[in-house]
Amino acid sequence: MTARVLVTGAGTGPAENLIRSLRAGDLPLRIVGCHDDRFALRTSAADSKHLLPPSRHRDYARALRALARRERIDLLIPTSDADVDQIGRARRSFGRRVFLPRSAVIDLCRDKYALATHLRAHGVPSPVTHAVRRLADIPRLFRRLAPARRVWCRMRSGHGGRGALLVETPAQARSWIAYWQRIRGVRPTEFTLSEYLPGRDFSCQSLWSEGTLVLTKTFERLVPFDGEPGTSSVAALAKTVDEPRIAAVCAAAVHAVDRKASGIYCFDVREDSRGVPCVTEINAGRFSMSTNLYDLVGRHNMASGYVRLALGRRWNVQSEYEAVEDYYMVRNLDTLAGIFHADDLADGIEDARP
Repeated sequence: MTARVLVTGAGTGPAENLIRSLRAGDLPLRIVGCHDDRFALRTSAADSKHLLPPSRHRDYARALRALARRERIDLLIPTSDADVDQIGRARRSFGRRVFLPRSAVIDLCRDKYALATHLRAHGVPSPVTHAVRRLADIPRLFRRLAPARRVWCRMRSGHGGRGALLVETPAQARSWIAYWQRIRGVRPTEFTLSEYLPGRDFSCQSLWSEGTLVLTKTFERLVPFDGEPGTSSVAALAKTVDEPRIAAVCAAAVHAVDRKASGIYCFDVREDSRGVPCVTEINAGRFSMSTNLYDLVGRHNMASGYVRLALGRRWNVQSEYEAVEDYYMVRNLDTLAGIFHADDLADGIEDARP
């Protein structure tokens, strides 16, 4: 029987990547898209497209419920933090159409300072992180992070490396935060300073059902989208890897935040100077922007599996960690992400170099 799913943010990168993954699965689906931006919505590959109020509008949940009833939606899939938050808080009114972590877990994971503090208190490796209260505190926080030569200045919330910068002096951090305060209206209390982790950069995505880990996949970011390490969590070039230790630290992180975890969890993980993988971020309740690299290779499509779990359908997964090595994802602005095995990278390319 065809399942009817409603994807928020239709027309945006996260939503369209997810739709691409859902289409590649073996589950018959009708995909309904919604967004508050009619221009983005027009570009969506959803089967039907619906204009709604913005997620922070007081009528958003009511309009979404009405649409879900009218389209006989089986499952709501939010694709942004704002949608996850609003749908999660109104979950009772959506009945069984929601497959999300608890709102308290979503809130904890969204605050990078609170999350790092919580994980470290529960023995899960995470970067030493200090909250900025005022600009005058920055020299003292630098001293607390010594002997680190580089410090990671980033916001407590947000995604894609928004507001992140590698700095080497208190003056640089103070100028950066003051710029965001003056030009962007972002208060200093929205920032943190943490130890910079110089090692390999990984992404992990896992599916959970009532506290049981169902499936995990991992890849390594090789080149960040803007070319600058430490400023973006979006990969321009990434590679699937067999790294059970990354899967293990991510599973430990989920157990630390929610023993009854259900839904999708996405992680950013970086190695410290000793090669220890540290969890730097958890996006609870939404798929990775790079979910195609998890879904379009290997035996199991995670996006399709998410729908099966949410609807209580059987999904035969042989191992909770699926390692598919040597697939690359290549991505650039205004292009569909290309996914190729290492053996096929040279196909169709003629070397014309002198």
